[in-house]
Amino acid sequence: MSLFRELAVALVEQGSGQGRPPAVMIDPIRPLAPRRPHFKARAKNVIVLYQVGGPGQMDTFDYKPELQKLHKKPVPKSFKDALKGSRHANVFEGCKDELMASPYKFTQQGKSGLWVSELFPELAKHVDDLCFVHSLQSESNNHAPSSYLFHTGDLNAGKASLGSWITYGLGTENQSLPGYVVLFDAGPLGGAANYQNGFLPPAFQPTKLRDQGQLVLDLTPPKEFAASQQDTFDFLRQMNLKHRQGKKEGVELDARIASYELAYRMQSAALEVGEVEKEPAHLRRAYGFEHKDPRTVAYARKLLLARRLVERGVRFVEVYDMPDKDGWDAHGELEKNHTPRARWIDQPTAALLTDLKQRGLWDETLIVWASEFGRTPMMQGDSGRQHNAAGFTIWLGGGAVKPQRYGATDEIGLMARENPVTFKDLHATILAALGLDNEKLYFERAGRPERLTGVAGTANIVKELLV
Repeated sequence: MSLFRELAVALVEQGSGQGRPPAVMIDPIRPLAPRRPHFKARAKNVIVLYQVGGPGQMDTFDYKPELQKLHKKPVPKSFKDALKGSRHANVFEGCKDELMASPYKFTQQGKSGLWVSELFPELAKHVDDLCFVHSLQSESNNHAPSSYLFHTGDLNAGKASLGSWITYGLGTENQSLPGYVVLFDAGPLGGAANYQNGFLPPAFQPTKLRDQGQLVLDLTPPKEFAASQQDTFDFLRQMNLKHRQGKKEGVELDARIASYELAYRMQSAALEVGEVEKEPAHLRRAYGFEHKDPRTVAYARKLLLARRLVERGVRFVEVYDMPDKDGWDAHGELEKNHTPRARWIDQPTAALLTDLKQRGLWDETLIVWASEFGRTPMMQGDSGRQHNAAGFTIWLGGGAVKPQRYGATDEIGLMARENPVTFKDLHATILAALGLDNEKLYFERAGRPERLTGVAGTANIVKELLV
């Protein structure tokens, strides 16, 4: 089925079953046109900062003084018993029966006194504006399935991603730029299945932009053709409209014409948004453009691009923090892994938060800093940590969320003990922040409604996180 026919089919209300709420109505000519949310939105765009590989929660934002005391001692029986019979019982596999204290010093920061690792001296300055969720749980201890779960709500590849669902539900504000953009170097683990549109119409697939040079290659025509390009498009439009006269399948032709015109508009818009060098020198310096570490510079460019994109009305931007094949996956020598990675992201991330606040974008932007899972308090190999889906930390920022510390793991950081949150709950909460009802946002597929949050009634909005 062609792109245009899929969009035309989507014009028909998909929820015809008894008691089923109306589905999203899509204009095939302007599939990304802004659409009203189900209820008043707290935010209108999203930036996801995805930390590929799983940073250790007890080494970053979840301070565990008891773990420090129990360094090199066996895991107490009470903690082992708490996981018996649960889906997280395999968390001990591949680990030594030996607890490992964090090698990093923690200090209380801000008026709230939240504990933050020395890994993040710049980000620590923003803790009073952030919502730390210390009780995330995943259903898998393996990278790709858990990453799929974070991005699509399913352990298996082939489903639609969070960014696709949000642009499907809301469209986007800028009709000259993509509604959904991804920025990364090597990642993510599991490949394109993390960010694809799945069964949703092709209009809601992401656009991968380059962070070096032109965002999209080959946008500029040769000089000898540049002056006449607009005349050429005008002529093609006239011919297409003439061809359309008397045709029954006018919607598909209109959609094709609209796609050509969008491509032309994107030429100039994409060139402009990629001109980060036009930003003030002091701002680029604040992001880390002059840092001695080239990987810090590379991440700084991505985050400045993310700000420029949402500032121009792009609905959803995801930045994958994976400059190499390992990410935060510290199975051995944790300090050699976590220390440089924190250095690469700390200054740029803090600068992004400051920039959003100063430009008046903080209140309308939801920032999500997350990974597929965390790491174990038990040692693995030579001073490393194993994957841990039983309890880990993410944080949220922006005007849509309440600054706070929500949920908790046990005393050694092994398992979520207080207010556990699933990825489905997180998705429902993100959608709610954007004014979308996770139960009403669906797409009819093979006679059944598909949702980001799965079967109706299986996800809960964590209302305590939202203003």
